[in-house]
Amino acid sequence: MVLRQNTKRIVSFILLPPICLSLFPTEPLRPGRLRLDRMRPQPHSNVPMNSRSSIGALILCMIATLGSATAQTPPARPDPTTLAEIRQLLRKAPLIDGHNDLPWQYRKYSNDFNAIDLSRDTRKLTPPLVTDIPRLRAGGVGAQFWAVYVPPVPSGPPAVQAMFEQIDVVHQMVAHYPETFELALTAADIERIRRRGKIASLIGMEGGHSINNSLAVLRMAYGLGARYMTLTHTKNTDWADAAGDEPAHHGLTPFGEEVVREMNRLGMLVDLSHVTDETMRAALKVTRAPVIFSHSSTWALCNSTRNVPDDVLKLTARNGGVVMICFLPGFLTERGRIALAAYDAEKERLQKLYPDDPDRFQQAMAAWRRANPSPHEASLSDVADHVDHVRKVAGIDHVGIGSDFEGFSGPPDGLEDVSCYPALLAELRRRGYSKADLKKVAGLNLLRVMREAEKVSARLRRASM
Repeated sequence: MVLRQNTKRIVSFILLPPICLSLFPTEPLRPGRLRLDRMRPQPHSNVPMNSRSSIGALILCMIATLGSATAQTPPARPDPTTLAEIRQLLRKAPLIDGHNDLPWQYRKYSNDFNAIDLSRDTRKLTPPLVTDIPRLRAGGVGAQFWAVYVPPVPSGPPAVQAMFEQIDVVHQMVAHYPETFELALTAADIERIRRRGKIASLIGMEGGHSINNSLAVLRMAYGLGARYMTLTHTKNTDWADAAGDEPAHHGLTPFGEEVVREMNRLGMLVDLSHVTDETMRAALKVTRAPVIFSHSSTWALCNSTRNVPDDVLKLTARNGGVVMICFLPGFLTERGRIALAAYDAEKERLQKLYPDDPDRFQQAMAAWRRANPSPHEASLSDVADHVDHVRKVAGIDHVGIGSDFEGFSGPPDGLEDVSCYPALLAELRRRGYSKADLKKVAGLNLLRVMREAEKVSARLRRASM
């Protein structure tokens, strides 16, 4: 078994270039901002706090010193002819993003839909967002899985309530912008909604803790529109191990296997982002339908426990599933991962130092960020590299896009917001991808997985009658 170093979510504190150049006319982005209440819990460690903080600071100093040698050249302006070709292609095939955390941004405003007007430029909000309707349109988005994220603490009944409240946010958002969004439950719905000129809106549950060990809750979530569930978040559930926690089950418990089988029966996609390698392999043994990784990248290119190792890529290909590449820099490059670890060490130290003083904690973190400016950690080219790697190991039929936008700050250079997907596809085109390949990456692979999961569900339901 390959041992992989723990890593957690980070944000980049960098000045971003103008958004996607010619893709969407806009003013330059503000500096990336930390969203402390969206950060993930920290892994266990035996390294003393002060030592870890010093090591983290030293690492960042080394990165800054070597920045000229390690930082990549910013991505070139996409060729206008290629961009026009990509836009035409997206009129024929849907671009489907597997993970956007916009519903969580509404929760920060007590789910007040007057606080975030998606019809306008949300970069003007404080903090700025990367998602709004004009930029979704500019990005050619045909369908979006809106993540129903629930923090792993507290678990139990509060998590169930939060999950249902966040599902309600997606329903309310669709109702608030009926000219733009429509709820999709099936692959056929996605195609029908796109033909009407709308963005198909799907619901993905992020974290199996939100069902509170209840298959009945799982069924009710499906009934309200949830079409995938990430088996864990960053903490273990009672039935599955999470990549951000110490292994407790070494995969799935018998009840965890039952959860996967019930998801198959319902037609809900099994999402293996956030779980350990052992849990990935265990779920792939049990499932009878294709799985997804809604927002993960590849471990071969970035040694993060959140990423997918090559043996699992091959198993996913055999299963017929799809790995949807995440844009979070800490999962894309080693320099991003190292910066992530340094940030996490300081964050953990300050949380211990100011456990009951969140204002003092935030002030101290802000001071640390000013003293330790982050380098450019990833670019559009790095995302394309991960797409390339999945294609090489698993095949072109098993790769997609899962940005994780609104779940982090400091995106890759060239992929600053939801208007930028055409730039990524243009880069893949430059690398020799055919139009048929690009359609698969954009969304046809995910549509195929959904259709197959629907067929499996129909068979299992008939068998249980």
